Amino acid sequence: MCIEKTHDDCVFNTQAPSVKMFCRPVGAGPPAEQNVIMLPSSDLLLAFSLFALISSITPGPNNTMLLASGAVFGFRRTLPHMLGVTGGFFLMVLSIGLGFGALFRTFPGLHGWLRHLGAAYLVYLAWRIASASSAAPGEGRRGAGAPLGFLGAAAFQWVNPKAWTMAVAAVSTYMPQQGHLANVFVIAALFAAINLPCVGLWAGCGSLIRRVLDDPSRQRGFNRAMAVLLLASLYPMLGQA
Repeated sequence: MCIEKTHDDCVFNTQAPSVKMFCRPVGAGPPAEQNVIMLPSSDLLLAFSLFALISSITPGPNNTMLLASGAVFGFRRTLPHMLGVTGGFFLMVLSIGLGFGALFRTFPGLHGWLRHLGAAYLVYLAWRIASASSAAPGEGRRGAGAPLGFLGAAAFQWVNPKAWTMAVAAVSTYMPQQGHLANVFVIAALFAAINLPCVGLWAGCGSLIRRVLDDPSRQRGFNRAMAVLLLASLYPMLGQA
């Protein structure tokens, strides 16, 4: 259903799933298409929010690593890792929305190359987690190394297969085809706002089980379990190749 109302020199055209608004001088011809600003409807934003919630809170490389980091280093020391995940993903969605995704259409093999590069890096991370030395009793977490920082977590998103899948799906499915630059920022910012508490939940769950990891044998078992889960998270993404 399309309702068109004219008031002075402005025309409002309401049409699902977006709202078009343009203004033109009195007596001028039809407005040019490039002057149209498309605003996402509330229904579209609600559907996108549900997609962002499900994709952010389900198991994956980021959440598995945050669970392990929260358990070993605690929630506070894992904060830079959490912010790096959300910040890096925000920049990824923003870049794809601004045209970076066109590279995948120009070079079809690029996505597969990045997916396999990310898989190789995740295998390396799984090996590092599984082979990490456990802290001796009374040593606390000093022997466990350092948590992943903001820049490292942000850079990891660009080789994370699940992050690429989520970002491309967000832009291609929920971005208006003739959207304004502001829509790209809205989609990226909304995804980041939903993603941060989701990844924080995983880090928080990890911090809750810190007490049971004081025993070195339990810590080794936990590290190996996290490594297996990290490798298992690759299956649904590499299965798409």
